[in-house]
This record gives sequence, C-alpha cells and structure tokens, in this order.
Amino acid sequence: MSTRAVIAHADWTVRPDREPDAKPHTYAQECDVCGEGSPRSTDQEVGSLWILEHVRANPSHHSYTQIVKRPFHAWMRQP
Repeated sequence: MSTRAVIAHADWTVRPDREPDAKPHTYAQECDVCGEGSPRSTDQEVGSLWILEHVRANPSHHSYTQIVKRPFHAWMRQP
C-alpha cells in the first residue's frame, strides 16, 4: 500500500460580491444596554426607526450598534 499526495500553492482573492445574483446587504441595530435588536432589513431606515421606538420604551438605553451583513466572493486566481 502506498500513499500519494499532491501539494500546490494556490493564490486566492476575496472581494465584495457585486454580481447580479449576490445576496443583498442587510442591516440591523442592536441595543448595547439590553441586547435587543431590530429586524434585519435591506433598508437601513428600519433599524433607525426601531431605535426610536426602543428608546421611547427604554429612556436610559442610549447606545446602539449597527450590524451589517455584506456578501463576499472568493476565487482562486489562475497561474
């Protein structure tokens, strides 16, 4: 019994996926105080409106984080 291995150097590239079939960018906001979050949406305004509703109900919650999901694409360069 013998074992054979093939090892090659591969040069990979990664970039944002801008192809027509790429997933859309999505956005959400998260309260830094309690961890509650807005629904994920392709419209950034949905998260901003959620913050206003959340701060009305929780006047001491002043800090928020935006969470962005952006598609990326990886491919191997040809030698």
